[in-house]
Amino acid sequence: MTLHEFNILPKEKLVEELTKCCGSAAWVQKMLPFIPADDMIELLEDAEEQWWKCSKADWKEAFAHHPEIGDTDSLRKKFVNTAVWASGEQSAVQTASEEILKALAESNRLYEKKFGYIFIVCATGKSAEEMLAMMKERLQNKPEDEIQIAADEQNKITRLRIEKLLE
Repeated sequence: MTLHEFNILPKEKLVEELTKCCGSAAWVQKMLPFIPADDMIELLEDAEEQWWKCSKADWKEAFAHHPEIGDTDSLRKKFVNTAVWASGEQSAVQTASEEILKALAESNRLYEKKFGYIFIVCATGKSAEEMLAMMKERLQNKPEDEIQIAADEQNKITRLRIEKLLE
């Protein structure tokens, strides 16, 4: 869709499209006053600015709108609206060995137990092995540091999805 088409969407459709980019309801509501946007750069800047105005609870809500890295069943069933984007973002996992997939599943479990939300990474262009190494490394973080890292990764994902939406 073009920026012009995006700018003239009815509110309910606009909310739906923004939610595909970022699953935080607060972020979506914060974005509505900025639409129509003059250009893509302005839209992306507004998206980032509003993201950092969200609370940690809002961030965690956005995280919950993603499948776990490597969880292809969840991707197909629960995340139908963003499955095409998420599967593309996680495409390297589709060719990962069974050993790597098991290690990802175990690391996902440990990560969620420690931090209370799934591992968030901008997976585009990363191999399953790279994501596993990142997850293991980030498991060493303090919760107050990790939430900021995860929020930054979500911000990157949101930016990519807005760009994909308006290609």
